[in-house]
Amino acid sequence: MMKNDYSKELSSHRLKKAKDLIVQARLLFDNTQYDGSINRSYYAIFNAIRSLLALIKLDSRKHSGVISLFDKHFVKTGIFSKEFSKIVHKSFDFRQVSDYDDFFIISIDQAKTQIENCLKFISEVEDIINRLLNEEIDLPETVF
Repeated sequence: MMKNDYSKELSSHRLKKAKDLIVQARLLFDNTQYDGSINRSYYAIFNAIRSLLALIKLDSRKHSGVISLFDKHFVKTGIFSKEFSKIVHKSFDFRQVSDYDDFFIISIDQAKTQIENCLKFISEVEDIINRLLNEEIDLPETVF
């Protein structure tokens, strides 16, 4: 698979941002700011997805579009298991409720699970990116 330097650099930048966001999520969690932790962990996942999309020169202005592209190009093709799609969708839904529902209260267990899922997701994204860059796996032809 051919990737230009800009795509690699953009992917790397977005993955670093994802890792920075999970650090923020943990700090917020440690300070009992669970709603903020949910928000930051979702955005970590979102940026990790965008790091993958950079390698295939795709992006979307909408969160739902980014998630849809991930499902289409990385889950339906078998690069990621459906478990990771579920993590993404649950994280998105949870962030929506947490950010916009006035009376929704995040529990410590919900926030902890969100961070654990986020760490698992970012670890898998990092592994897949490395395998793609080392040409150990290829994207299906339908992506291009």
